[in-house]
Amino acid sequence: MVNILFLCLGNICRSPMAEAIFRDLVEQEQLQDKIKVDSAGIGKWHVGKPPHQGTRRLLDQYSISYKGLQARQIQRKDFRDFDYIIAMDDNNINDLQQIEQVTNEVVVAKLMDFVDEPQEVNVPDPYFTNNFEYTYELVQEGCKQLLQHIKSTHQL
Repeated sequence: MVNILFLCLGNICRSPMAEAIFRDLVEQEQLQDKIKVDSAGIGKWHVGKPPHQGTRRLLDQYSISYKGLQARQIQRKDFRDFDYIIAMDDNNINDLQQIEQVTNEVVVAKLMDFVDEPQEVNVPDPYFTNNFEYTYELVQEGCKQLLQHIKSTHQL
């Protein structure tokens, strides 16, 4: 089982969007028995809340389920429980390094690191930009490329 955790600041916009999109891609390829997906946030402001309405609106528009998703804060045990922690921006990576020393046991990277010639190196936070459509485009492409990477790396 390959365990993937998507991470953003508050776990209501970008990371639950990535979790839902990635889960949908995994299901389309019938890999749900080989890949587990979750998401978390650096902060605890939104713990227990569903994804932001802008995220829900776009996921509804593309018929991608977000059933059961609710914000949670990253925990130290996540560094042991997940094979990949995929952050949305440089600030998330810096914050991760303050929480736990990153070891070789977990791959910590930004989502855009998996995209050839990305439009952005960081996924902008639509909580502040209000541009959920652009975030969706970036996250969707990142998730597609990440899944291809995982399939080839883990021979799925």
